[in-house]
Amino acid sequence: MAASASCISLVVLVALATAASGQLSPTFYDTSCPRALATIKSGVMAAVSSDPRMGASLLRLHFHDCFVQGCDASVLLSGMEQNAIPNAGSLRGFGVIDSIKTQIEAICNQTVSCADILTVAARDSVVALGGPSWTVPLGRRDSIDANEAEANSDLPGFNSSRSELEAAFLRKGGLNTVDMVAPSGAHTIGQAQCSTFRARIYGGDTNINAAYAASLRANCPQTVGSGDGSLANLDTTTPNAFDNAYYTNLMSQRGLLHSDQVLFNNDTTDNTVRNFASNPAAFSSAFTTAMIKMGNIAPKTGTQGQIRLSCSRVNS
Repeated sequence: MAASASCISLVVLVALATAASGQLSPTFYDTSCPRALATIKSGVMAAVSSDPRMGASLLRLHFHDCFVQGCDASVLLSGMEQNAIPNAGSLRGFGVIDSIKTQIEAICNQTVSCADILTVAARDSVVALGGPSWTVPLGRRDSIDANEAEANSDLPGFNSSRSELEAAFLRKGGLNTVDMVAPSGAHTIGQAQCSTFRARIYGGDTNINAAYAASLRANCPQTVGSGDGSLANLDTTTPNAFDNAYYTNLMSQRGLLHSDQVLFNNDTTDNTVRNFASNPAAFSSAFTTAMIKMGNIAPKTGTQGQIRLSCSRVNS
């Protein structure tokens, strides 16, 4: 009898442990909130239609979430990570996520996590701008805290070297070099502030096309504090289309950020850049693979965390 009880207890413990660690699944909301994905998609499509830059902003928001204590919507909590140096004054898209969350709460109360909404919104943003689609595993739960210090230490910066970028990705779930070069191609959309590329266009870097640098100086004064927020397209060729032009730009030394051009600078990642520049399908495949892997970084599942009622604050 005691042995049977022990066996039953063990089975229960294993079941509980499995539920706590959980497994993400694309069908997670099929029964509990069947309209979730369609609601997210319509919200993203409307936002990107009215502001094409929003697609890049939502994609960046997801990236900055996953690289700090996993894909747990910690970046959406007011303050904290939002105040970190890589995020302050540049993260966008919170209102779009809040709006989608409000719509979903109206049809499925406290069922769909902010972390999943953000992950799906990133995919839908890429699709809205003509990029590839992929199946998003679901079932993430939301954190009850955020980590500003980790945001400052773990998010790659615009001055990162190739080796620093590789190390940053490797620390996150073992993302390899291709998994780093492919998501960098997200810079085929979006814009960056003058303060992030000023040094590069005023002599800080030699690996920049002279005419390209001169064109950027027109809206980015050399004086620090002057025009810091002026924007430039990360991809000068097709700024609002998700394609592989980013890599072609790198091959002609037209990477906007220092951390862009280091990927093609007589170094170990040059051949990957060449491959993605000449083979759009190879880029799409590597990008979607990397996005799925990134979306799987340390998710909270089962009984971990919570399903926030409002993405900007923990439940009271």
